[in-house]
Amino acid sequence: MAEKAKVAFVFPGQGSQYVGMGKEFFDQFDAARRVFVEAEEALALPLGRLCFSGPEAELKLTEYTQPAILTVSIAVLRVLQAESAVAPLCVAGHSLGEYSALVSVGALAFGDAVKVVRERGRLMQEAVPAGAGLMAVVLGLGAEDVRAICGETGQGEVVAPANFNGGGQIVIAGSRQAVLRTMAAARARGAKRVLELPVSAPFHCSLMRPAAEGLERVLA
Repeated sequence: MAEKAKVAFVFPGQGSQYVGMGKEFFDQFDAARRVFVEAEEALALPLGRLCFSGPEAELKLTEYTQPAILTVSIAVLRVLQAESAVAPLCVAGHSLGEYSALVSVGALAFGDAVKVVRERGRLMQEAVPAGAGLMAVVLGLGAEDVRAICGETGQGEVVAPANFNGGGQIVIAGSRQAVLRTMAAARARGAKRVLELPVSAPFHCSLMRPAAEGLERVLA
């Protein structure tokens, strides 16, 4: 039995994807290849091609981003399990990464998880068409400042803090034009950096309610 090390595994969420992700693991380790094969069979989707070669615009679509990140995360995990004796004391995940964390401890089968997250992505994109929403990260302003700016710049559209990541990093999400106004206002108020996130929908805001209702039915 692997000795428990004083480490935790934290799995990434959307925005961490990039063309080429997972390719080195796929090329070098059977354990990683088996994960990709299982995902492609479950989804009838050329996930390896999408992860390794893109195109980036397609990989960024949340219907594909979510199963892609989950698959790469579990592929890396399986390699670690095969090649080392490290067993974490605990696991966690950032948004989508919660599904990877559940798979990592056996609470959810990978084949089921990859189907669920693809449907999760489809529902999220259906709730807000690509290009209609936006997410951005604001660095260097406090939570109350960001809340106040969102209240001032919404102008009847949705924009709100979505993630409080610590270290003065706050993610906002909402309708595209409202988020753009908030980004400009945050810069004017002295934010150190304000950056758009490479995602195709405004996650973790009220615009996702229809997706949440749909996912509840999927999981029932």
